[in-house]
Amino acid sequence: MSREPGARPSGAPVGAADGAVRPIPLVDGFGRRIDYLRISLTDRCNLRCRYCMPTHGLTFVEAEALLPAAEIETVARAAAEVGFRKVRLTGGEPTLRRDIVDIVRRLAAIPGIEDLALTTNGIRLPQLAVPLAEAGLRRVNVHVDSLRAESVSRLMRWGTVEALWAGIEAAEAAGLRPMKLNAVIARGYNDEDVVDMARLTIERDWAMRFIELMPLGSGEESQFSIDRYVSNVEVMAAIEAALGALAPVASADPSDEARSFRLPGARGTVGFISPVSDPYCGTCNRMRLTADGKFHLCLLHDEEIDVRAALRGGGGIDAVRAVLARAVAAKPTGHALRTGEHTRLRRMHAIGG
Repeated sequence: MSREPGARPSGAPVGAADGAVRPIPLVDGFGRRIDYLRISLTDRCNLRCRYCMPTHGLTFVEAEALLPAAEIETVARAAAEVGFRKVRLTGGEPTLRRDIVDIVRRLAAIPGIEDLALTTNGIRLPQLAVPLAEAGLRRVNVHVDSLRAESVSRLMRWGTVEALWAGIEAAEAAGLRPMKLNAVIARGYNDEDVVDMARLTIERDWAMRFIELMPLGSGEESQFSIDRYVSNVEVMAAIEAALGALAPVASADPSDEARSFRLPGARGTVGFISPVSDPYCGTCNRMRLTADGKFHLCLLHDEEIDVRAALRGGGGIDAVRAVLARAVAAKPTGHALRTGEHTRLRRMHAIGG
């Protein structure tokens, strides 16, 4: 992918429609404008999904290594100053952070951040949805792998349909919309449940998104992702066979990782996120910040650049901006799953998806 001809220098100001002067996003070595920061708040979770976390042998970030709210705010401010416009909070399970509402309030107040969202399993949303919305959170993606109790208990282990559904309802009631539901599909666990999940979009204006398994780490969950992989081509065929043809829905965001469709007469959309069968690396606009203060350059690679040292070394926001610029410049062109390469030093719960 070549660099765009005539592009402004990374971070140079540009006039907006409202007359304000704003920086344009940093551009990586392959011409992609990077303007989306995914922030992992913790590597801990209150579930143990089979493709993400084992039930034993886990180690977690020590408290002193975890970025506090003020440091997270500094990174986000530095990102906004060089053109980042979208921030998503992830985990582990981000709602386990006791200061989650404070973090959201800090980030929502940063000039330039236009979209602040959260990915969660929803279990703590009955208590947190309203405070988070009042603090400035705009929307949530709720992770729910099935609507069948047996599938949820087998795949998500500690989850229940009732708890997941209560979180979805709480988010809707708090005005955290548009609602997106994410499901990771594993053969023999929930691949026969995709039709019921897609059917939700007929009556509800939700986005139901199906995600292909990705091998991350070197533990049992990585092998599970390889052994139980289901292509979204297969998922789409099963939905169409039961519910009718899926009509493509154009996305306003060319970097959207989901390809979206609509069932006949449906209010919502069905999306397919296919990093294995249909990679979207060429339009990637993401930078990931781990809970222990590393810029993780690509979800499926191990390369990272430390920003915690800059945060705690006295250089201030200028030092953080410099590290972020280096991280963007070093982003790889894409993953190499087809040659057997993937992230091995971090498990999914330590990156945030």
